[in-house]
Amino acid sequence: MTMSRAEMQKKARNTALACLGIVVGMTALAFAFVPLYDLFCKATGYDGTPLRGAAASGAVSQDAMVVHFDTNVAPGLPWRFVAETPQVEAQLGATKTVFFRVTNTGTTPSTGIATFNLQPGLTGGYFVKVQCFCFNEQTLQPGETMDFPVVFYLEPGIKADPNTRDLSEMTLSYTYFASKNGQPQAALATPAGTRAN
Repeated sequence: MTMSRAEMQKKARNTALACLGIVVGMTALAFAFVPLYDLFCKATGYDGTPLRGAAASGAVSQDAMVVHFDTNVAPGLPWRFVAETPQVEAQLGATKTVFFRVTNTGTTPSTGIATFNLQPGLTGGYFVKVQCFCFNEQTLQPGETMDFPVVFYLEPGIKADPNTRDLSEMTLSYTYFASKNGQPQAALATPAGTRAN
């Protein structure tokens, strides 16, 4: 049985529409993946993403862990960024506050946004940030200095988890990036000695 030309064209059109539908669906999934993955990490503490929550309300444990603070500034942002202390000893279940100082060392106003990570990644589900400056765009005038607090506590359950109970320290790492429209930019300026095409 031979297909007529009209039937072949209809079949080809249906195949093309199905392929187009798959491409559109895959593109939509690609765009949805990043925010969904971000929500998953924030909800579970996966891959070193600290949890967000209210102030600690449970009992304070006698156990403690050392929390190190690592501060970085990406190239292209003329800021100096330091923690008030390189580390603190935090009792499990007790709320701690640490201040971070940011100074614009440039000659023009600039805007930055901080991202963070917690290592080892397994500790993310037990590190709860009550208040943080991360992901909030900040604009500093030339020479301006601002102090930003991070308020956090460590869930006592970290010592009951067989994957984390032997850990005694963790590192909370922040990196400030130049920001544009609320998004971190790897480099906003063209490096010296190069020209845009």
